[in-house]
Amino acid sequence: KNVTILLPAMNETYALEQTVETIYTTCAPEDIAEYLIILCDRTTADCRQTAEKLVAEYQDKTRIYIHDQAKPGVGGALQEGFDLAIGSHVVMMSTDLETDPMLIQRFIEESKRAPEKIITASRWMKGGGFRGYNKVKWVCNFIFQKGMDVFYGVRLSDLTYAYRCFPTELMQSIAWEELKHPFFLETTLKPIRLGVKFVEVPTLAVARTEGASQNSFFANFKYFKTAWHDRFLPREKILRKHNNDSAC
Repeated sequence: KNVTILLPAMNETYALEQTVETIYTTCAPEDIAEYLIILCDRTTADCRQTAEKLVAEYQDKTRIYIHDQAKPGVGGALQEGFDLAIGSHVVMMSTDLETDPMLIQRFIEESKRAPEKIITASRWMKGGGFRGYNKVKWVCNFIFQKGMDVFYGVRLSDLTYAYRCFPTELMQSIAWEELKHPFFLETTLKPIRLGVKFVEVPTLAVARTEGASQNSFFANFKYFKTAWHDRFLPREKILRKHNNDSAC
């Protein structure tokens, strides 16, 4: 039906503006339920000012608002975004232009064809690629992707890229645990365990030109812990409990 666009921002300014502008000008108005800009206590003053400027500029054209996250980390921000989403589907992306906002239109088209599936961008399939990335990190990423395919018994080319369109109901039904960058992998692995199917679309990932990444190289090794944990987590614990001791 439509999508909620989650836009977690910390130190982005012009990239955040361009992201919103590109989505607004390339997608049909009825396809976008809302833009949710998620800020935290570490968000820079310039970034917050940019977010407030966007709300003022677009609020008469579309639903756009700021949410100040309570949970820590980018994983916490996106978990709160999933719960707040009003669209039938929800898009996870970045606001530093590493995730090409031109692809949102393709995500929507694919989701209309297969609304029960997760539409995910892939840097590794034919037609995709990397620009400006560290060579060592590139090699490690490739090896990790292949290892995850074997470990989980799937044929996906990119399990870690934080650019996907999900059915909102699915994301609101899962008990999420990761609060930092391994959350991006968790959003692939737990749906896999639940039997959800994926559709991959190629994309060119361009290294950010604004702000500094909050994910160090060595922090990536935490992904192995997440992969092991989610692989052997009992299926019933993947889903939230719908009672007073809910995982919400």
